[in-house]
Amino acid sequence: MRFMMIVKATQDSEAGVGPSEELFAAMMRYNEELAKAGVLLAADGLHPSSNGIRISYPEPGGKPKVVDGPFTESKEIIAGYTLIEVKSREEAIEWAMRMPDPHGFGEGQIELRQVFEAPELTHNPELIAKEAELRKQMERLNKS
Repeated sequence: MRFMMIVKATQDSEAGVGPSEELFAAMMRYNEELAKAGVLLAADGLHPSSNGIRISYPEPGGKPKVVDGPFTESKEIIAGYTLIEVKSREEAIEWAMRMPDPHGFGEGQIELRQVFEAPELTHNPELIAKEAELRKQMERLNKS
């Protein structure tokens, strides 16, 4: 089971204020623990939404619309993420509970969401096989 820990943005992260050296070191120790446990797939911080681009589809079948950031709905902005692969929902929660406060100052908020697997989205065996092959290709590329 894959889960994404979504780190919500704060006013500081949206202003481009990075973590303190101590917080960065704590996050690195946490990511090392995830890697040693064999559950870490990816972990990254994101630039503020002022550097972001939003693509929306205003009407079915219509042409996509591009909007440059910043985006005003700051409570919905993502500052970073960690992607893990674990055996259960409970294990994902345990790992999320161990993450250091991502912004410090008691402002951190993490949303934990399970990632869909192909069989949950389609029952078509050809599409499931194609998705599995694509995932294997990505793993090979990431190893090289």
